[in-house]
Amino acid sequence: MRNAENIFKSIMLTEFFDEDADNFIDINPEEFPEKVDNSFPDELAILPLRNTVLFPGVVMPITVHRANSVKLVQKAYKDNDLIGVVTQHNLNTREPGEQDLYKVGTVARILKRLKMPDGNLTIIIQGRTRFRIDEMVQETPYPIAKVTYLEEKKLNKSGRAVEAIAESLRDAAFKVLSLNPEIPPEAQMALENIESTNFLINFLAANVSASLDEKQELLEKDDMRDRATALLKLMSKEIQILEIKNEINNRTHSDIDQQQRDYFLRQQIKTLQEELGDDGPERDLSRLRQAAKSKKWKKDTKAYFYKELERFERMNPAAPDYGITLSYLEFMVDLPWLKYTDDKLDLAKAKEVLDKDHYGLKKVKDRVLEYLAVLKLRKTLRGPILCLYGPPGVGKTSLGKSVAKALGREYCRMSLGGLRDEAELRGHRRTYIGAMPGRILQNLKKAGTSNPVFVLDEIDKIGSDFRGDPASALLEILDPEQNNAFTDNYLEAEYDLSKVIFIATANSLDTLHPALRDRMEIIEVNGYTVEEKVQIAKKHLVPKLRKDHGVNAKQVSFLQPILTKVIEDYTRESGVRNLEQKLAAVIRNIAKSVAMEEDYNSKIKEADIERILGVPIYDKELYEEDELIGIVPGLAWTQVGGEMLYVEASLSKGKGSLTLSGRLGDVMKESAKAAHSYLRAHAQEWHIEHELFEQNDLHIHFPAGAVPKDGPSAGITILTAIASAYTNRKVKPNIAMTGEVTLRGKVLPVGGIQEKILAARRAGISQIILCKRNRKDIEEIEAQYRKDMTFHYVNRAEEVLNLALC
Repeated sequence: MRNAENIFKSIMLTEFFDEDADNFIDINPEEFPEKVDNSFPDELAILPLRNTVLFPGVVMPITVHRANSVKLVQKAYKDNDLIGVVTQHNLNTREPGEQDLYKVGTVARILKRLKMPDGNLTIIIQGRTRFRIDEMVQETPYPIAKVTYLEEKKLNKSGRAVEAIAESLRDAAFKVLSLNPEIPPEAQMALENIESTNFLINFLAANVSASLDEKQELLEKDDMRDRATALLKLMSKEIQILEIKNEINNRTHSDIDQQQRDYFLRQQIKTLQEELGDDGPERDLSRLRQAAKSKKWKKDTKAYFYKELERFERMNPAAPDYGITLSYLEFMVDLPWLKYTDDKLDLAKAKEVLDKDHYGLKKVKDRVLEYLAVLKLRKTLRGPILCLYGPPGVGKTSLGKSVAKALGREYCRMSLGGLRDEAELRGHRRTYIGAMPGRILQNLKKAGTSNPVFVLDEIDKIGSDFRGDPASALLEILDPEQNNAFTDNYLEAEYDLSKVIFIATANSLDTLHPALRDRMEIIEVNGYTVEEKVQIAKKHLVPKLRKDHGVNAKQVSFLQPILTKVIEDYTRESGVRNLEQKLAAVIRNIAKSVAMEEDYNSKIKEADIERILGVPIYDKELYEEDELIGIVPGLAWTQVGGEMLYVEASLSKGKGSLTLSGRLGDVMKESAKAAHSYLRAHAQEWHIEHELFEQNDLHIHFPAGAVPKDGPSAGITILTAIASAYTNRKVKPNIAMTGEVTLRGKVLPVGGIQEKILAARRAGISQIILCKRNRKDIEEIEAQYRKDMTFHYVNRAEEVLNLALC
């Protein structure tokens, strides 16, 4: 039966109405189900119910929430109309349609309407007779259906059979009352006062503890005798459950502590499962065996699993290790083991996907296509282990997702930034409470395949402390000779990671463990040039931001010069994250104007950029043709790309001291000293008197003193500036240089050539001096960026001075 608060509410409500006789409609239960006459309409407004079934003659309170149901109730109560009450079988539907309702329901009249203190509307309804929905004729504002009224074969008022049914029902009901202490004693008195057997059947059917389907089956039975028989079965089942519950309560009743209480609950569950024929441990074993049959795994792994399963079978369900072992076995069968996805070996399609998602990054794309080509020819291949390193925001992480898309593989990502516990990778041993597998295997389980593309993000920011060294744990994971037998501490069985494509990302290689760096194929991802950023903005960022902000190309568009202005005047970065933020700010402003129907320029102009983003944050570096002696334009590499770096040298009367300024690092200071020493040693060759070195102080300054500077690449620039100051010769116009110089005057190659050349191009420089061994770096730069520029390749310092000085 239902809980104590609601049980027999149908009868108890009669007392409520006795206090307000003016509004109470006195209906004798003997009249139900009513005989259908002309007062019953052909069409009824339908009120859907959840979690309950109304039977003829039964009084029931209903709380109305749905807006259309509220409208139905207001009209029906005002006009004193009959309504059709139907139970919905799809409980998750908030606005049920015809397909969500049972076909058979009960005609009802609203006896009273109550406005509750919490604002909800509650009505008291009484069932009258049954009906069947033929078709819906209206959906809004509330459903109305054409119905057929159903006759019921009632029981006679007298007769031994009728008396036997009534007595059996009352006995069962009293038995339930005696077994359930939560039901108030008034309910027994109410039952004794019911004289009509037909009403007793409907009343008990409305209150029996049964599912909606079972109650609906009772309602749909035309013969009251059949309904009573089915009802007795349900009540007998309820009595058995209550007897079992009381038996367990009596058996385990004592003053128990927390541990005994847990045991008591297990006994309840176990007894119920045994009574229902649903044995818990047997079900777990059956499920595990069924999952293991369909699993593809190696013989040794299979043998290990069944060994653990046999141990689990002998285990007591009340034992503490039972849940731990069950979780372990479930994890084993959930792992994909030898399940692999088929690679898409269409190289042209893969190239198309990579080019669509990312602009540039030619080296990485070529490496992926090479892997695909070998896989296509050889059919099987170990997954490569790549490490993409470069400045933030250049697309290293998102590239992993594009690679997975191009190959048709699943995608996993794990952030290693700040990771300090080795167990995060290898898992915990099962002897520990709360042990879990490592995140490598957890991600493979989530991916559902053993050959995903696995991105290990921020591998250079991994840490170590007393809990272990995660970088050392990665040595096994990323070693092609070892990862085919990777052992997780939790799993304790070997797992093959050799088919996984690992892609690590890093901003710097300096903090990487040397052995870990040796195991990966390092691919440098350089920062984007201004020209590349413009293309990325046109092809990727602007379309994406338009979509994100709900505007189209007609409402906002950017010309190439405007994009260039945003890049040069408002950003200083290698990637495009900051650029995306600036463009988003512009498009948000346009979206606001569109929403508020304000006038605006759909084609963004320079004035719009400065109005929205403010005055330019950065100045574009242009070559300044200076007539002063001792000033030389150099080229520098930074994390946000290449930049012009001017070196200034001046002489003043003194004792031959050397002063360096501009917040220089040790390497740059040593480069300046080496250039100065070289020039002193070769002063005669350049017609410099030695007295100049003894009687004058030399000051070398690098502008932008707040910015730290370091590295050897300014060596020949410093040498040229010193030579200009001592020889009193100017530097030729439109020329810049980069390269390291030794004490012997040898010029050595430096890095960051592409970024430096592009910086020179932006500044309007037409001639570049650099080491001969950097020629290969120049040839790798696209021809369009080298156009109209002259490159002078040198090996010796004297060649530099001959080219640079007037």
